[in-house]
Amino acid sequence: MDDITRLAVELGESLRALGAQASTAESCTGGGIAEVITRIPGSSAWFEAGYVTYSDRQKNAQLGVPSELLERFGAVSREVVEVMARGAQAHSGARYAVAVSGVAGPDGGSPEIPVGTVWLAWADGERLFAVRRQFPGDRAEVRRRTVQAALAGLIRLIAGGTLE
Repeated sequence: MDDITRLAVELGESLRALGAQASTAESCTGGGIAEVITRIPGSSAWFEAGYVTYSDRQKNAQLGVPSELLERFGAVSREVVEVMARGAQAHSGARYAVAVSGVAGPDGGSPEIPVGTVWLAWADGERLFAVRRQFPGDRAEVRRRTVQAALAGLIRLIAGGTLE
């Protein structure tokens, strides 16, 4: 079993112990977090929904990210991933949510937001954390590291930790 699958197993054990569910809101990972979670038999007991909102239009339509926020800050921003996480919670009814948006490459970066930049947000009730990460590597590696960070962050959040 690889490290990412092990994280998904640990996440499932933590959620099952609480009788809670999680949801995902994904852009740059294209559903990769949800895919890893659903590798685990019985994940339907603790995984509520996954939203793949690759375009700005879908971030708005599926998760309620205001167009004005996207225009002002861009999709790869703290402001947007925080609303994505809250939107995933609200639409799914899950207690926990994780959201990711980034530039996996090889193109699409800028001096302000270079390739490998990813914003992640985790939500639980009143608590909301967001962090910016700069992951090295090619597109596949950036996406893999994002999935790993998203799962590890959910586990820390469920355990009562902070993520900033």
